[in-house]
Amino acid sequence: MSVFNAYMSLSGATDADVLRDEKLSRRTSYRIGGPARLLVLVHSYAALVKVVKVLAEEHVDWVILGKGSNVLASDAGYDGAVIVLDDEFSRVSVDAESGVVTAGAAALLSRVVSEAAKAELTGLEFCVGIPGTVGGAVSMDAGTRREWVGHRVRDLVVYRPGEGLHRYEGHEIEWGYRGTSIPTSEIILEASFSLDRGEKARISADMESRLARRRRTQPMGKPTCGSVFRNPPDGSAGALIEECGCKGLSSGRAQVSCDHANFIVNNGGASAADVVSLIQIMHDSVLANRGVDLKCEVKLLGFGD
Repeated sequence: MSVFNAYMSLSGATDADVLRDEKLSRRTSYRIGGPARLLVLVHSYAALVKVVKVLAEEHVDWVILGKGSNVLASDAGYDGAVIVLDDEFSRVSVDAESGVVTAGAAALLSRVVSEAAKAELTGLEFCVGIPGTVGGAVSMDAGTRREWVGHRVRDLVVYRPGEGLHRYEGHEIEWGYRGTSIPTSEIILEASFSLDRGEKARISADMESRLARRRRTQPMGKPTCGSVFRNPPDGSAGALIEECGCKGLSSGRAQVSCDHANFIVNNGGASAADVVSLIQIMHDSVLANRGVDLKCEVKLLGFGD
């Protein structure tokens, strides 16, 4: 693997900015993480194709990173290239007549929800308050326990390295609670959502109600990456963790939120090791006391196999 050769080849790439040793704490909502050997901001499809090709030729591992809202990056960083989609992949268009909103993978999910509401289109209100990008939301089928992004995806455009673009119809993808059948080797570029006509006042009221509930029940004002564990069938991960006495528990500068036991917050200066320690304690406590094997939904970056 030659990160240096990749850096030299990509430094002159059109529509791409290449950074060395960029701290991942600047790129994740946890504000945790050491440096990535390379971080490449890709502004166009042509640049993405070139970047992936060069990294493959130099045998440099790579990952796609959105806003890092569901990612815990290692204290040691990532010994490869982190690709961040930008510009061309941030566009959002609304066809109110057909009820279709099309968004690039780098577009903020909050912007898509807002644009849909302005056009009096209903169906994505459940996404209000969910951080991150469209690409991240689609890849993990973000949503609530009963409503998922995948239910509204009409079609999807992905890039298959070495092959080119591919379009999926929404029904061709298996959507599930916090997961999809989209191969991890494919890069999500764009998604179209099929929505319904609605009344602006009702849409706004629904969004305000959902936001108010999030503010009441989830930690605000401190770095976090959202829910740590998936809810088990017919149960609540947060309730199970709280029942086992883990709410408020600390490890270093990381703490199980006092507002919601399925969140871990960074109280300032927390390390990835602090967070991992709490995740392990939470999991083991629930398994030992309730017999439930909670599944972590936080994506780990730079921890190896």
